[in-house]
Order: sequence, then C-alpha cells, then structure tokens
Amino acid sequence: MKKTLLVALVMALAPAVAFAGAPAPKKGGIEEKGYVWNAQEGEKIEALKLKGDAKRGEEAYEVCGACHLPSGAGRPDGTFPQLAGQHTTVIIKQMADIRSGLRDNPTMYPFAITLVDPQELADAAAYIEKLCVPPDHGKYEGADAALQVNKGKELYEKQCKECHGANGEGNKEKFYPVIAGQHYKYLLRQMTEIRDGHRRNANPDMVKVIKPYTNDQLVAISAYQSSLKMPGSMCKPKAGKKK
Repeated sequence: MKKTLLVALVMALAPAVAFAGAPAPKKGGIEEKGYVWNAQEGEKIEALKLKGDAKRGEEAYEVCGACHLPSGAGRPDGTFPQLAGQHTTVIIKQMADIRSGLRDNPTMYPFAITLVDPQELADAAAYIEKLCVPPDHGKYEGADAALQVNKGKELYEKQCKECHGANGEGNKEKFYPVIAGQHYKYLLRQMTEIRDGHRRNANPDMVKVIKPYTNDQLVAISAYQSSLKMPGSMCKPKAGKKK
C-alpha cells in the first residue's frame, strides 16, 4: 500500500522531481584512470551478496512499473528499456551505478533512489528477473528490415555472440545483459552512446569492439539484436494470436 501511494506521488511530481530535486551525484567513470567496469564495492556488493525475495520485490517494483510497465516491457519507442527477464546482477549493477552517479540517467535517478536499501534493490532485481520476456517489442521497421537484420547477424556473430550469447541471453555471472526482447531504438541509442563515450559506466571491452562501427553498422546490429528470442524465457503468446 505504501509503495502504491509512493508511485502515485512520484508520478504526479515527476517533472518537478526530475528537474528541481537534488541532482544525481557524479562519480568518475570510464574516462578516469583506474576505472573498473564491474567493481564489486559499496551498495552494489552488499546487494549482490543478499538473497532477493521476488514477492517483496513485486512491491518494490511498483515505482519502476510506472515507466517500465507492470510487465517490465518498457516502451517500443526506446524511451524506457524492456527489463523483464534481465539478470539480477545486471539490474543491481545498473541501479547502483545510477544511484551512485557512475551512470548518468537524470530521468531515472529520482525513481532509483526510492529503493531504501541494498535488500530492496536485491528484491526488485529478483522480481524483474522472473518476469517473462515479452515477444512483442520495438523492432527495426524500415523497408530494408530483412537486409539490415542479415547484416547485423554477421556483425553480431563475429563480435557480440561470445559475450551476449547465441540467443541474446547474456551472462549473469559476468554482468553481461540479456538483449533478447530489447527494443531496437533503445539498443541503438545505448550502443551509440557507448561508442561515442557518453556512457560513463560502459564496459571498456565493449567500447573497443564498437568504437570502429559506423552509424549504419550500429543500425544493422541493433536490428538483429532486437530480433532475438530466448527459448523458454519468452512470454507465451496470448490467446487468439498466432505463434
């Protein structure tokens, strides 16, 4: 009940919170000497050591669901990513990075800080991870979609598959995110920001891989990534819909 009231309050005040509230802290990132991409420290290491409770996490997630939707599907236009089925390690890392100021996300920061402690962060991550991945998400819709997907597949299998897996399943232990079911526009935006040095908590290995990519190549690889599906993890088709 308390979280439900908080969701309503945060949504009502969202513009004011996002722009007039306390600014997110700033912490050195990839551009600084000694930066360690997946450093296990502070709140992050505390949350990773805790056992998340998905039942409690459902309540904690209510704040997140206001933008990412109760299903965790996010928005096809890429403004808010699909979260459902994401590894707990990835959720905890990204949330902790936003809360500490290592990842710049002024829109999400006011919402991220509503999680009161590492346990609630672990609980929310446990709930998100167990959600099925929606198969209906934002994909590349250009007239040349088939061509772009094929071009992207070649790039993906050459340089991305080793970390993100054949079906976009990522790697929980190594903090590599699930990308299957992710929106095309979100993928394109994030990879562009990583390539151009605007994502301060980026994995240096990934920066090296995509630094040489042209805009056209990023479009192609994003088109392919958004077409991926994970066997056994996708939501079942709704009644009346063709598989």
